[in-house]
Amino acid sequence: MIAAAAAASILAGATAAARTHHPPAPGRTLWPAPAHPAAEVRASGLPMLTGDDMGLHIHAHLDVLVNGRPVAVPADVGVDLRADTMSPLHTHDDTGVLHVEAPAQGEFTLGEFLTEWSVPLSADRLGNLHTGDGATLRAYVNGIRQPGDPAAIVLHAHDEIALLYDTSAPSAIPPDRYLFDPGE
Repeated sequence: MIAAAAAASILAGATAAARTHHPPAPGRTLWPAPAHPAAEVRASGLPMLTGDDMGLHIHAHLDVLVNGRPVAVPADVGVDLRADTMSPLHTHDDTGVLHVEAPAQGEFTLGEFLTEWSVPLSADRLGNLHTGDGATLRAYVNGIRQPGDPAAIVLHAHDEIALLYDTSAPSAIPPDRYLFDPGE
């Protein structure tokens, strides 16, 4: 059931990157999806689910740019295809669309997702990249700069979230929207 949904999402989402308002560019993978997703999901404090009972179903979009270059958000973060389970917060493809499919209403954060991805996130760290000596990390939601710890950003339906890490002067304009597929 989950494997079929993931396969359908991969096929349906293959062109989603071309629908962003900013020019699509090939993303490089600095941080692949974890090989053992259940452990990372547990570290985030979220459960692995086995069914499709959804009291909350929303999508947000995440762009990660390092020195102005896009970094791919990998497919199947939070999805264990072998066990046919998934976190309520996960990806199906590498478009950057974050899926929240939970049995009950609740808040989910960017920090929970990055923990599932095994990419540490704080006000001064993105993965193995640290701020200081001219390097900066900025977070935006719908084009508006977010102060404080980006891990605390709460995901809402159709949010465009951007993390921009630069080792010198900021080199990218943050996207302010993402064109979701109809029905997403």
